[in-house]
Amino acid sequence: MDKFIVSARKYRPQDFATVVGQSHITTTLKNAIKNNQLAHAFLFCGPRGVGKTTCARILAKTINCENPTKDGEACNECNSCKAFNDGVSLNYFELDAASNNSVDDIRELVNQVRFVPQSGRYKVYVIDEVHMLSSSAFNAFLKTLEEPPPYAIFILATTEKHKILPTILSRCQIFDFKRISINDTVEHLREICDKEEIKSDKASLQVIAQKSEGCMRDALSILDKIVSFTNGELNYNTTLEHLNILDDEYYFKLIDYMLQQNLSEAMLLFDEINRKGFEGDLVLNGFAEFIRNLLVSKDEKVVSLLDVVESFKDKYIEIAKKVSPVFLVSSLNILNDAEINYKAARNKRLHVELAIIKLCYLKQAIELTMEGDTLSKKKIVDAPLTFRISVIKPFNKTMKGETENARRKTPGVKLTIESGLWTKENTSKTLVTEDTADYAHLSASKNPSSGSKLVALEKIRKQFRNNGGEANGSNNHPLQPDFLQKAWSDYIQSLKHAKHPAVPSFERSFLRIKDANSFEVVCTNNLEQKFIERERNRLFSYLQQHLQNMLLQYNVIIEENPAEVVTHEVSLTARQQFQKMAEQYPLLKELKDRLGLELDF
Repeated sequence: MDKFIVSARKYRPQDFATVVGQSHITTTLKNAIKNNQLAHAFLFCGPRGVGKTTCARILAKTINCENPTKDGEACNECNSCKAFNDGVSLNYFELDAASNNSVDDIRELVNQVRFVPQSGRYKVYVIDEVHMLSSSAFNAFLKTLEEPPPYAIFILATTEKHKILPTILSRCQIFDFKRISINDTVEHLREICDKEEIKSDKASLQVIAQKSEGCMRDALSILDKIVSFTNGELNYNTTLEHLNILDDEYYFKLIDYMLQQNLSEAMLLFDEINRKGFEGDLVLNGFAEFIRNLLVSKDEKVVSLLDVVESFKDKYIEIAKKVSPVFLVSSLNILNDAEINYKAARNKRLHVELAIIKLCYLKQAIELTMEGDTLSKKKIVDAPLTFRISVIKPFNKTMKGETENARRKTPGVKLTIESGLWTKENTSKTLVTEDTADYAHLSASKNPSSGSKLVALEKIRKQFRNNGGEANGSNNHPLQPDFLQKAWSDYIQSLKHAKHPAVPSFERSFLRIKDANSFEVVCTNNLEQKFIERERNRLFSYLQQHLQNMLLQYNVIIEENPAEVVTHEVSLTARQQFQKMAEQYPLLKELKDRLGLELDF
């Protein structure tokens, strides 16, 4: 029985032409070999499993090939190529920096570089995971990397370029490897399936390519597992089952139930998903990706970003036409919040069900409106309470003791209740509302002929006038500096009697009158401003009453007082202290010179 070799090793590329998805790298390297313009140090960086070490090995084999092809490829037939393929080449050295990251390991490598190759033109040193080297090892490697012997070539490979010292980066020719696209991965997997005589469909290969996230080594490992699981047959359903991926059909059903606001069916569908063993966070993440794909499908310009199985593309585009973009964006927000808070939730299932409930009623909760040329989102709240609108009948009957205002006919008023204050006096209800022209004083009473009700109405009118309701400024006294300062001082005295902590802030501030009805309180810092602002309500009522000005207004501002700026002493150094002392006492410097003293600065 032959020993099994995993596909990642068995089908590892042996020349530049078979490298998948890195044509920008392989073309550059082949041209450099053909034109004899090889750099002495290369840095291959990029994600895992995209061909960094593979390209380094192919480069090392090609530059030592005795009979390279016209395209810059190794012949794989000469003694050098055969030795390299068999792993016995004396000109190729590979160091794993993850386990050999000390200064001694690098020094040993530098000592080997001194020896001339016994056969071939170049000695190639590949240092994999070079970012794992310590800072001391990097520094010990700098000089050799900058000026190596003409026969030495260094190839550094890493997945974390940002961890490498800038001094190393500046000495290397940098090649950035990219993730392998889904199409390239699918084509490579199909070639391997044909060689291995494995039955496969395109949908299953696309799922494997999506799961590998651009890493060819992961894709080949997944392929080996599923082939072993299915005994040599690859299909869509078994691939989903093995990779623990929820079929998109469930998401299509779920979005239909949400658009129909069918909560019961959506909850039953989630229960079915849960019984199949799928965790709640996987459902939230998968559905968020599904909503993202629907959002992408709404615009033909970006439909190429749709990363799904080809058989589902038309269905995505069809469903996307039925869903508004506001619904999709709001759904993404809900799913994102639910996924972030999933770990902190005690009842995981309830947490996911709450997200589904929100999504089912999201269409009802959001209304799309146009405001100018922009779209805005408006929440629909419950309809406002309706009040019965009635017309107040004119009151014409003359009563004994009625005032002149009560004798006049009250015009019919149509009530539109926006906000009102109900007061109860003598079992009568009085509603005060603000009309568009003036204040309408309306009385609702079962017996409009009652004199006591009219007296109550007149009391309310008088109280309204006294509170400034009809004030036009004629009864307000303009601000005078003396009166304002006296009222301010009296208020400070009241604070002192109450032992209020704001007293110093009030005493340090000063007043500045702006006009007849407003003034400014000037403070020197933010703390004083906060103390005075806390007293705004009581101070405002106090000043209005004592200055007899109902239109009074004031602001608290901050102005720095130059006289209060504190100068800080600059601490002198020992040398400066000695120089200052020597300037003041010259004999001190003479004493130092004669004794030959040295000061420790």
